[in-house]
Amino acid sequence: MGLFKRYKNPHIKRLKRTPVHFIAWFLGFYKDKEKTAVPEGFSYPISKREGESRATFINHCTYLIEVFGLTILTDPIWNKRCSPVSFAGPKRKHDPHMDIEEIKKLDYVFVSHNHYDHLDLPSIRRIHQHFPQVTFIVPAGLKKWFEKKGISKVIELDWWQTVRFCSKKGAQELEVAAVPAQHHSGRGFFDGNKSLWAGFVATISHKGQRKRFYFAGDTAYNEHDFKKIGKRFSDIDLSICPIGTYSPKKFMETVHLSPAGAVAIHKDIGTKLSVGMHWATFCLSEEPADAPPYDLYKEMEKNNLDHSTFLPIPPGESVAW
Repeated sequence: MGLFKRYKNPHIKRLKRTPVHFIAWFLGFYKDKEKTAVPEGFSYPISKREGESRATFINHCTYLIEVFGLTILTDPIWNKRCSPVSFAGPKRKHDPHMDIEEIKKLDYVFVSHNHYDHLDLPSIRRIHQHFPQVTFIVPAGLKKWFEKKGISKVIELDWWQTVRFCSKKGAQELEVAAVPAQHHSGRGFFDGNKSLWAGFVATISHKGQRKRFYFAGDTAYNEHDFKKIGKRFSDIDLSICPIGTYSPKKFMETVHLSPAGAVAIHKDIGTKLSVGMHWATFCLSEEPADAPPYDLYKEMEKNNLDHSTFLPIPPGESVAW
C-alpha cells in the first residue's frame, strides 16, 4: 500500500462523515421525523437452542465463540469508554458480563477495523498479557498498529484473502476469509481510511464435522457485497450482525446497519441463525436504547421470517449454534 493510498468503498461515493456532516448532525439537521415507540412490555421471542457450539454476547461487538475446542473473540472492548481519552467520549451503559481473566482459553481474536469501539487498546493489551499466544486477525493495513504495541502474532487480510490454520494434532482446522464491509476507518485526524475494514467468515472443521460463522464487523447494507458473500460461502450456521446505531438515518445509513439492513443481510447470506450486536452497550446514535430489538421484530414480521432465526440476545447471554 503506497504512502498516500487510502481504501475506498466501491459501491458508494460519499459516506457523509466529514467534520461538516458531524456538526450538521449535532445541530439537528439530520433529525428523523419519527422515532421508534417501543410498546410497553415488549419482549422479543427468544427461543432456547440446543448444541455444543456457543456464542456469548459479552458487549457491543464482542462475542466469544466456542466451537470444536477453539475459542475466538471478536472486536474486544472492556474499556469504560470507546474513546481516545479516558475522561471523555461515549461511556458504557453496563459492565461487561465476563472479564478477560474469566476466559479459560483463547486462540484467535478478530478485529474488524480500527475505530475506538472496535479496537480498544487497553483491552488488546490485557488480552496479549493474559493470552500471549493468541493470534490476531485484522484487515489490511492494521498489522503495523499492533506491531508498534509489541504484538507480533498478527495476520492481516485484504478482502477475499484467506488464511488457514491446523492444530498440532490435526484435531481442528480453521479457515478465515476477510470479506467486504461498507464502512470506513481512522483513529485520528490524518489516518482516515489508511487501513481497511472487513467482516470475516470462519470455517471450523473437526473429525468430519464443519461449522461456519460470519462476523459482519461494522457495515452498512448494499445490494452487492452480501449477495457475493452468500454465494461464495454456502451453509453459514451463524451470522453476527449489527442491529444498532441507525438514527438519524440520513447520517448513519452509509456506514451502519438498521434492523432492516440486518435482515437484508440475513437473507442475502442465507444463514441458519443470526444474532445481533452493536447495540445495548454504548450510546452512539439517537434511536431509543430498546428500539433495535423491536425494529428487528417488525422487520422480521414484514419479511415473513421466523423470529427464532434472528435473535437480539442481551449482553451476557449465550446461544447454541
